[in-house]
Amino acid sequence: MMIQNHIEALLFLAGEPMKIKKIAKILGKNEDEIKKGLEELENSLAERGLRLVRKGEEAVLGTAPESSEYCEKLVKEDLTGNMGKAGLETLAIILYKGETGKTEIDYIRGVNSAFCLRNLMVKGLIERKINPKNKRSYIYSPSIMLFQHLGITKKEELPNFEKFIKDFENVIEQSDKNS
Repeated sequence: MMIQNHIEALLFLAGEPMKIKKIAKILGKNEDEIKKGLEELENSLAERGLRLVRKGEEAVLGTAPESSEYCEKLVKEDLTGNMGKAGLETLAIILYKGETGKTEIDYIRGVNSAFCLRNLMVKGLIERKINPKNKRSYIYSPSIMLFQHLGITKKEELPNFEKFIKDFENVIEQSDKNS
């Protein structure tokens, strides 16, 4: 597989801008090879629905300007409509786990949650802050508006909260033993 394909997969999975240095480290390549791969990816996407967006030493996948009318309809529908199953799953993970990173949310759900996270932030249901353990990533937590909307004052008031935490800790413990 060509390097541009690996870069495309990483950018798709990340769902947010990635630094060239990080891509190089993950792929075990030097930065010049990554820059060349980015150019090749940019060329291969030129006539498709996605585009490579670059700013300085970062790159991210975005939608083609020619598709903006349709993408806008989808986004408006998602932002004004129900959250859907994916949004509810993401929200439940953040509610019950508390401060959680995107990687962990994606792992639990088994899919990229970038759009759900953005949607929940726009609706004011979750908050995002820089992860104190890794300044290059974010952690998500329930917003005070969400607690207000649910009629609770703290997460411990969520249904079956204690049971969930106990079960979750057991699953993690078993996973650690099997690793």
